Amino acid sequence: MLLHDSHKVFFRDPLGPATVGAKVTLRFQCDEAASVILRTWTGKELAYPMQFDGKDTWESVVTLPAEPGLFWYDFIIYRKDGRILRYGNHEDLMGGEGRVWKEGMQSFQITVYDPAFKTPKFMHGANIYQIFPDRFHHAPTKSVDNRKDRHIHENWDEDLLTDSDPRSGDHMALDFFWGTLTGIQEKLPYLKELGVDVIYLNPIFRARSNHRYDTGDYTQIDPLLGTEDEFKALCKAAKAAGMNVMLDGVFSHTGEDSRYFNHFGNYDTIGAYQGPESPYYEWYTFKGSRDEYACWWGIPSLPECRKNNPDYQKFMFQDKTGIVPRWIHAGSSGWRLDVADELSMDFLRKLRVAAKKADPEAVVLGEVWEDASNKVAYGEMRCYCTGDTLDSVMNYPLREAILAFVTGQGTARDLARLINHQAEVYPAQFRYALMNLVGSHDRARVLNVLCGKEGKELSKDEQQALRLTPAEYELAVQRYKLCVDILCALPGCPTIYYGDEAGLTGCPDPFCRRPFPWAHQDKALHDFVAAKLNHHRESDVLRLGHCDVEVIDDDALTITRYLDGQDAFGNATDTHRKEVFTIRR
Repeated sequence: MLLHDSHKVFFRDPLGPATVGAKVTLRFQCDEAASVILRTWTGKELAYPMQFDGKDTWESVVTLPAEPGLFWYDFIIYRKDGRILRYGNHEDLMGGEGRVWKEGMQSFQITVYDPAFKTPKFMHGANIYQIFPDRFHHAPTKSVDNRKDRHIHENWDEDLLTDSDPRSGDHMALDFFWGTLTGIQEKLPYLKELGVDVIYLNPIFRARSNHRYDTGDYTQIDPLLGTEDEFKALCKAAKAAGMNVMLDGVFSHTGEDSRYFNHFGNYDTIGAYQGPESPYYEWYTFKGSRDEYACWWGIPSLPECRKNNPDYQKFMFQDKTGIVPRWIHAGSSGWRLDVADELSMDFLRKLRVAAKKADPEAVVLGEVWEDASNKVAYGEMRCYCTGDTLDSVMNYPLREAILAFVTGQGTARDLARLINHQAEVYPAQFRYALMNLVGSHDRARVLNVLCGKEGKELSKDEQQALRLTPAEYELAVQRYKLCVDILCALPGCPTIYYGDEAGLTGCPDPFCRRPFPWAHQDKALHDFVAAKLNHHRESDVLRLGHCDVEVIDDDALTITRYLDGQDAFGNATDTHRKEVFTIRR
């Protein structure tokens, strides 16, 4: 027998992440060893002879490092017959029962975090609603837009234009339906009735495109969306209705059509494209001529910023006037950071300081597609959950696990393993603020995914024409309801992408960004989602309670949420209650 299970308290006590300097008891079961060595390292490797209980269990107590980071461990077994075995984590680094390694080794992980790490209380178990601003709702705005290169749709129900940039093949995204900030404000009663706590807005700053990830001016609301006063009014009205507004921060790159780069001369500035005399020239990396520059993922419309440039950092972080604090002071409750893993850890630390100085309860949430506790980016191991960078992340690994389970491509065991792994590596402050999603602006509409009609293999014209049959739609809705059940049963923030609750369908970008179907919503689906979100909002057990997961079989699992005198953060509560969910596909 050789066994260490990092998901069970007998083998690792306490379970999960731990604070700096904490003591952790590690046990290994083996009834055929002469000795067992516990091997650990952070910056250096250490070895501890484990104590034997005379039967089958070996034990060591370790003191974790005094600085936040990752602590790794595995076992070396010296058998009585002279053989040496190495026992560590599985290849997927997701903990639980380990395995013997003949060559190499993956180690078990303990996330060591700062005990002062606190995330905004409003995010703990919040219901999040993501809005693509151009496509949610139009209402008159006081702003004026003089751009000539934009196509404004006259009819809200028209379909999208699909022009591509000949340089990169990327969608041009120059057609607009004229959704506005006042339009969002008009729909706050709808969002409140749906059960929303946090409104996450895709970018709202002046830009050339309808998605606005090509920022033109960080200091100005896009005129098609509205004015700064209208943004402040939206945030104030949302607060009055019990909701917070989270902005999208695109700080890895700007647009080529911006006051900073100014490729087309549309701004009254000397942009970096005009040459070294520009005050923004050092923000970018030129490779010879002005037409050769570093750009995000090779897309020339998105010139990449040098995030370590002191002037760029001052522009972003300077107290009160920097972009990060400025829009918090204007009313937002913080930032979701686009491509957070393309921002250095130093940049993220400074961003966090700037945001928290503006408002200690401001949220800093990152777009990280992989495990946020041990992501390797640009040759560097990054742990985003120790308390010095992000409050939490978008939970794409959970998205993949949920979609695989409900579509039959993964088992209940696979889903449970991912849930238990995240409990093992994410501190409660981080885990209970996770943005748990299945739909987003970066993927085909979830209803298409759930019935196998994602359409990735189709041409743009075929994607645009694709519609679900009644049978396909019925299957997708049935599966989406199961997704919502799971999202609302788990720790973290159930997240709805605008229109998913109304039955909106579509292939990948740009067809996942169609206007909200106000004239033809699926009312039954809306009512189902609203009931689930409102119950989640009203239940302290679901927002703050502990979580146990038990696998029934490949097709079903039980999720138990409970309060037992303490919540998941260790705070005392008078509540002793549980809610049990049997999830069966």
